[in-house]
Amino acid sequence: MNLMKNLFLGSTTALVVVSGARAADLPLKAKAVEYVKVCSLYGAGFYYIPGTETCIKLGGYMRADLGVNTNAIFMGNTSNQAGAQNRHSNAFTWRARADLTFDTRTATDYGVVRSYFDGGFTWTSGGYAGLRVGGTAYDGNPTGGISGGQLNVFFAFIQFAGFTMGKAVSQFTAPWGNYPGNIYDGLVGGGGAFTGVNQFTYTAEFGDGISGSIGVQDPSAYYQAGIHNLGVGSPGTIISPPFLGIVFFGSPLFGYGLSANAGTTFPDIVGQLRVDQAWGLFQASAAAHHNNPAYYGGDETTGGPRNKWGWAGQLALTIRNIPTGPGDVINVSAVYTNGATRYNIQDMAAQAGGSTIYSGFGVGSVGFGFAPDSVYAPNGDLELVTTWGMRGAYVHNWNQYWSSSIFGAYASVRYTGGAKAYMCGVSIPGALGGGLSTCNPDYNIGQVGANIRWTPVKNLTFTTEAAYSMLDQKFAGVAAVPPNWAVSKPGGNYAVKDQEVWTVMFRAQRAW
Repeated sequence: MNLMKNLFLGSTTALVVVSGARAADLPLKAKAVEYVKVCSLYGAGFYYIPGTETCIKLGGYMRADLGVNTNAIFMGNTSNQAGAQNRHSNAFTWRARADLTFDTRTATDYGVVRSYFDGGFTWTSGGYAGLRVGGTAYDGNPTGGISGGQLNVFFAFIQFAGFTMGKAVSQFTAPWGNYPGNIYDGLVGGGGAFTGVNQFTYTAEFGDGISGSIGVQDPSAYYQAGIHNLGVGSPGTIISPPFLGIVFFGSPLFGYGLSANAGTTFPDIVGQLRVDQAWGLFQASAAAHHNNPAYYGGDETTGGPRNKWGWAGQLALTIRNIPTGPGDVINVSAVYTNGATRYNIQDMAAQAGGSTIYSGFGVGSVGFGFAPDSVYAPNGDLELVTTWGMRGAYVHNWNQYWSSSIFGAYASVRYTGGAKAYMCGVSIPGALGGGLSTCNPDYNIGQVGANIRWTPVKNLTFTTEAAYSMLDQKFAGVAAVPPNWAVSKPGGNYAVKDQEVWTVMFRAQRAW
């Protein structure tokens, strides 16, 4: 009996031990899943990042573009191979882009902390550059980039306690930027840098849609139109071997010196006052831009002109709720600059780098126009260039699927009497040849266009747009132009006349 009792107790003990060991191997009860929650504090599309009080919104788009009669997407054929308007000018340029945005916001005792990023990947093809006499060479991807593409950082900024720090839209620029109702990039007549400029800005909200901003921004990337030393070089001089196709006269400076920017010593100072209400929007903005020239000659012992501050002012207006239909809107802006040209002829305008447009086969006609911030002559003062302009559009919604716009822009460039005296005087007797009946570097740019958009489903839009630009120059007569090997243009006496270009764009875009 004792033996049986001991066996029973031992078996029971072993069973308990084994059962306990097996129980220890069983998984514990899973922790409750923390699902993503909707964040309604900042509008639709925001969600709480799990485990935090920070809300995030993701967005972006996929885009396919085709530009017809352009050497760069959505810019007119106004210079280099594009301006030749012969076999060297491209019939089309293609672009594909994927864009992604991150918007995060966190409520704090100091207000909302916001960080925002907008970046993309772009592939552009169809651009060609001159390489040798009588030919061109495909440059792979005219915008450069990574593995044949381009990495774009459009916006990257932090907002906290009224401050905006990083790459954001300039406070000078109207809310629609270069696009009052268009997709064409090259409109003149107002502020640019719509893909962001590095800045440090403070914005005060006064209530009822009224706000004011003041800050500084980097001028070097988008807001330096150039300072030209009119005394460097000689007219008609070929400054490189002919097989490279670089002709001094055929450049945007047209024989009037070389670019002579010195270092960037001051940021641009920008201010804005805005009223944004149900009826529309009104904005007044101003900017101060520092012109810092280099030297008169090849080294610092030659001295140089005194630097000067330029400035720009702009008024912008949006009118909503107009009687032509729901969602229709009118956007218009007007700008004046003195020594701050990029605030009018913005960085993506085709004319920003200067225009040299040929017309006709062989020795036909040619048009010139360039717009720096300022110019100077040997031992002379810095002469600030003055511009004024405007741009606008009317956007009409026909129904929920179809909409269209008409748009236009205008810019006028004016040089001082001192600059004209040197550019047209005996100091440069042949800068545009000996046959000019009128020597006047002033010029105007006029642009008009229209588009139609079809949105068959939400956030999927197809756009067709046409834009026309005219260069209204003030030179007249004949220019003795040397051969331009890069675009196979012969030398000869070209009639100096107004020129015109046109571009057609097609776009498919899917946003999310």
